[in-house]
This record gives sequence, C-alpha cells and structure tokens, in this order.
Amino acid sequence: MAKFPKRDALRVHFAHPAYQLADRFALKNTGIEHFQTFNMEDTKARIGEGDVFVCSGFWQNKFLETAPNIRFVQVCAVGFDQFDQTAMAEKGVKLANGAGVNANAVSDHAFALILGLTRKIHEARDNQARKFWRGMISNMNEREEELPGKTLLIYGTGAIGGRIASLAKAFGMATIGVRRDTNKEVAGIDEMYSTEHFLSLLPKADIVVLACPLNDETRGLMNSEAFAAMKRTAYFINVARGGCMVESDLVSAVRSGQIAGAGIDVTDPEPLPENSELWNLEEVILTSHTGGETRAYEDNVVDVLIENLDRLLEGREDLKNQIV
Repeated sequence: MAKFPKRDALRVHFAHPAYQLADRFALKNTGIEHFQTFNMEDTKARIGEGDVFVCSGFWQNKFLETAPNIRFVQVCAVGFDQFDQTAMAEKGVKLANGAGVNANAVSDHAFALILGLTRKIHEARDNQARKFWRGMISNMNEREEELPGKTLLIYGTGAIGGRIASLAKAFGMATIGVRRDTNKEVAGIDEMYSTEHFLSLLPKADIVVLACPLNDETRGLMNSEAFAAMKRTAYFINVARGGCMVESDLVSAVRSGQIAGAGIDVTDPEPLPENSELWNLEEVILTSHTGGETRAYEDNVVDVLIENLDRLLEGREDLKNQIV
C-alpha cells in the first residue's frame, strides 16, 4: 500500500462543474500543487495526475482502478452513498466527507421552505407575476400560519438537523428528534427517539423535516404509509436526499390533501425530469438542490480539506469526517 506523498510531491485534483475550489485553495498559500477540472471528460482524462481527489458528483468507482495514485478522496459535500467504501478500504484509499460545511446553509434553507409554506410566499410570488392583489380571507383555514406552538419533527439530528432544531426554538416551536444514537444530546431538541419510532411520531408533527443521509434505512423512508400517518394540516420538508422519499407517494399525498404541502430541495433523479408531476403542484415549493449553495461554500470545503491534508502529512490515521 503506497504511502501518502510528502508536501512537495503532493498534487490535489479538484473536480466540480461550478465551484471555484482550486482558486479558493490557492488563496491559502499551502504550497501544494493543485488543478481543477470542470467537466467529466476532462476529469477522466486527468484522473491519474492527482494523489488527492476533491469531488462530489464527478466520482466514479472505476477511478479506483484507473487512478492508482489516489490516496485520499475528500468529498466536497455531505452525501457519500456513491462511493464503494469496501473497495476503497481494500485499495487503501481514505475517504472523508464535508459534514458541517453546509450546516448553516441547509438549515437556513429548510427554514426558508418552512416559512415559505406557512406564510404562503410561493402564492404571493405567483400573485405578483399575475399582478393580482389578494384581499383578506374570511376562511381561517386558508390563511397564513404562525409557528409558535407548532411541533417540528426532524429525522436526522446531525449538524444540519441540530441547527434546524435551534432555529425552531427561536420561533417558539416544540421539537422532536429522531436518530440512531439517542444517547447524544442535541441542543434544541425537546424529545429524542430512535429511528424505529419514526412512524408512530408522525401524527404528532405539524412539520416533518428530513435532514438525514441516504442509506438502506432511509431509502424510501417517506412513502405512502408515512404520509398517511401525518396530519392533513402538516407540511413535509426534504433537505436530505431525493431517494429518502417516494416521489409518486408524495404527489398522491399532496393531491389528495393527505398533507397540506411540501418544500422539496432534493429529488431522485436530479435534475428533475420535465414530466415530473412535482413541477405543477401549487402546494409544493421546489428548489433545485440549492440548499447547501452559498458564497462561503468553497472556503468551508477548503478548510476541511487543509485540515485533513495536514493530518495525512503528519502520518495520522484519523481524519475529520472520516468515512473510510
């Protein structure tokens, strides 16, 4: 198993279609050689040139065979379900994700979706486009809502879910958390339950938020049974992964009035196909996986990368956010 290169021999390959990772890394003056590719064709052509690969969507497991020099992969996102962890371990390739780099951004986005739905901002924007001034509403059930006193159920209380809970407390909400390890206290969570209780907790919630990774346990978590367990006045928010929900079941739940609406930032597949019924649902606010995207994103990723490079150069085996 090859050793990690020394600093003067190290080369970092950034691969992302939009984020200016190499430019932000250069500003850190590390002295480490680096370059960036912005499309899959160039990435494949140069995959063998780097010892460290920083990527998200451009990863292909066959790179483990075609790029034997890679010793470390830094994911510039939180999700890592696309990586063959067993194969990476066998090849001696370390893997770390970007957990925490978008905690502020995604939790802010989750609350933007919550506020958008409860304050009917999406309807106001549609009215603005039509130059329609909505009058006052007699039917109380059709008016905007207030968050104080409502119950927020969060599946996944890591960095993102924990901050969503803290924001919820600032709005006077009650919070219920769901996670595998219930022994870990999370600020802002009033009640914590293990994952097997999730279905039974849904009837208590006014808003259900997914902030979890995609894995065997969470794939298809929000399905027809889950939506049927929710209040008809409740909202569903997904800032996790599209695979955590069954799209057709969500569409049915919204159309039938089983739930009041949904705020969706992630879909499966992405981009969302033009023929998806989600596009046309008035009760759904749909954003194109922009929850984690902010002006600070590249710097947040680079900070995690540099810390891990320093550890590897020191010969340490423990990495920040290490997966493999």
